[in-house]
Amino acid sequence: MHDQDKGDQHNKPPVVCEGARVTLHFALSLPDGTEIDSNYGKAPATFRVGDGNLLPGFEAALMGAEPGTSVSVTLPPEQAFGAINPENVQSFPRQRFAGLLANTTDPVEEGTVVSFADAGGNEIPGVLRQIGELHVVIDFNHPLAGRDILFTADILSVIAPDTQAVRIQL
Repeated sequence: MHDQDKGDQHNKPPVVCEGARVTLHFALSLPDGTEIDSNYGKAPATFRVGDGNLLPGFEAALMGAEPGTSVSVTLPPEQAFGAINPENVQSFPRQRFAGLLANTTDPVEEGTVVSFADAGGNEIPGVLRQIGELHVVIDFNHPLAGRDILFTADILSVIAPDTQAVRIQL
């Protein structure tokens, strides 16, 4: 009886789990239907669960899904791009932005994304929220922080984590 159970187990399609390779089509939208990102109509995406290519909340929504499964779930900010962190909204002296604000060819206004380099030389984008007489307010939160996100996915294939892949070149 136990051997038969093992045989049945091998006939079941692999499901999305930690370390599995998943190929899918996906879309991210706001609750009002505004599409943020999608690869429907394009080549599908492939990632390994846990490799950091998908946020943990999106991966969690896929767990246990088989090939051919469609997933559609609205994720709260904490499971998507995070809550808004007030400490990520910072005020700087306007004079630090004098050259940027004086550019008439490509004018800077509220809502413009500006880029900063951190101590390690990494690029950090920020959104210009307010241009005051003495200060400029920059929001370093992710642009989708604080927003519910509708995550839709169609699972095309799942390769179990313990499957050996062999590449054959012709």
